[in-house]
Amino acid sequence: MSSSIFAPTSAGARGAACDRPSRSVFGRLRSLFALSKQRRALASLDDAILKDIGLTREQALKESQRPIWDAPRNWMR
Repeated sequence: MSSSIFAPTSAGARGAACDRPSRSVFGRLRSLFALSKQRRALASLDDAILKDIGLTREQALKESQRPIWDAPRNWMR
């Protein structure tokens, strides 16, 4: 009998991916869209608030322009 891509695999066959807790696709998408929203909000802050949190306007704009999938690994857990 041939194996299918839909056939379940053993935990050992999946490797390191099974070591971390899994989240649903929708949960990950929700997190990515929340990150995008936070980055847009960061870009809209005025210079006084940015100074209070230790960022320059250039740093805030650079962060806000990062792609949606460009997030630190520990944020996506």
